[in-house]
Amino acid sequence: MVRKATKPMIHRLPLTKARINLGALVRRVHLGKEYVILEKDGIPVVGLMDINEFEDYLELQDPKVRADIKKSNAEYRAGKSRPMDEFLRELRGETKKAKRRAGA
Repeated sequence: MVRKATKPMIHRLPLTKARINLGALVRRVHLGKEYVILEKDGIPVVGLMDINEFEDYLELQDPKVRADIKKSNAEYRAGKSRPMDEFLRELRGETKKAKRRAGA
C-alpha cells in the first residue's frame, strides 16, 4: 500500500500561550506529529518537533550518514537493488544457519 504524503500541520503560537498550555502542546507535537513555531512579539524564535524526527534530522547532519545515503541511492539507480521478499528470504536463511552454528 502506497501512503500519500500529507502536508504537516504547522501552527504558530505566541510564547506566552505556549507556556500556559505546554503539556497539551507537547502532546500534540508528539502524538499528532504536528509542528509548532513559537513567536515572541510576532517574531518566530523556536520550532517544536517530535524527538524521533529531530534525532533523524541530527543524524542526517553527519557527513558519513549523508555519504552512505548518496552511495545507496546511486546503487539503486544503477539497478543493484532486489525485491524485498528475496532479501527477507535470504536474511531468514542466514538467521537459521547462524542459529544452527551457534547450537552446534
